[in-house]
Amino acid sequence: MVSPLKFLLLAGLLPLAGVASAADLICCHDPANGRRICSDSLPEQCRGRPYQILDSGGNVVREVEGALTPEQKAQRAAEANRRKLEEAAAREQRRQDQALLDTYGSLQDIEVARTRSEGLAREAIQQAQEKIATLRQQRKKWENEAEFYKKGTLPPDVEKGLRESDYELRAYATLLESKTKELEQIHSKYDEDRRRYMSITSGNRRSPPAIADPR
Repeated sequence: MVSPLKFLLLAGLLPLAGVASAADLICCHDPANGRRICSDSLPEQCRGRPYQILDSGGNVVREVEGALTPEQKAQRAAEANRRKLEEAAAREQRRQDQALLDTYGSLQDIEVARTRSEGLAREAIQQAQEKIATLRQQRKKWENEAEFYKKGTLPPDVEKGLRESDYELRAYATLLESKTKELEQIHSKYDEDRRRYMSITSGNRRSPPAIADPR
């Protein structure tokens, strides 16, 4: 005759993973006396401690962790958070890699884009340098006129000319600094794009041959 418990297990009404059968033993280590304690039901000494469920042949069919200490809980939470951050970083890297492959079909495409971007930045730098040179010449004229009024009050137009020249010189000096930094960033960006593209495609049969850096 089948016992009620076994009938429920066979009928699928109770989860096998969470219930020990009548022939199973539950064993744990009792630190109070250094002995192993086993019983067909959960011994009182095993509550809150790690224990094992063994079948009739003495084989471990399931291991149950004991209650975690606050330190263990904090460690597990930190580990879970670390894995979460690593997975997010991996997803973002895959997204960036796909975007890189969608943007460039070869290393030559990267060099073409580099040349275009650097050309625009250098053109802006040259224009800023030329404007600064012109403004300095204009300011020199106002300075020469101001020499006549060293001991008196500057005429409004001379004072205004000097003030506006200084303002524009500062503005174009800031622009020149910005464009110079932009050119450096362009170098770094395309160097990294090239490095990453070669890394992504190194294992692909369609990987293009490396080309010399034109710089």
